[in-house]
Amino acid sequence: MYTPVSARAASTYRQVGVESSIDGATPHQLVSLLFDGLMQSLAEARGALARDDIAAKGRHIGRAVRILEEGLKGGLNDAQGGAVADNLRSLYDYCTVRLTYANLRNDDAGLAEVVELLAPVAQSWKQIGDTAGNATQGGI
Repeated sequence: MYTPVSARAASTYRQVGVESSIDGATPHQLVSLLFDGLMQSLAEARGALARDDIAAKGRHIGRAVRILEEGLKGGLNDAQGGAVADNLRSLYDYCTVRLTYANLRNDDAGLAEVVELLAPVAQSWKQIGDTAGNATQGGI
């Protein structure tokens, strides 16, 4: 299979951009990047579902679940986060279940629900700003 040079260059550029974003990022910025990736995966899953591209939908939902489970939920700090960490863990668990059902049933409403639930959390995290992120080095 032939991949055009422009596509390979764009892919390399995107990878370097991601690596550059991660290098030297604060914990707060890393969580912001996780939310960005999560929301992008959900949007791509919805687009794939609308196009009836079931394989792509499954890949994007799988990526979203990994971000939730391994990134966002895995980064919660019960000792420092207390009730907020508990509530976020419950939300992430619910969203993981919802995404699994949405994937199995090709259910755009389930995907939309997860976006609706997580978008305010992602936006709030961005509004907290870097100052608060540096003060909570251990995460939530």
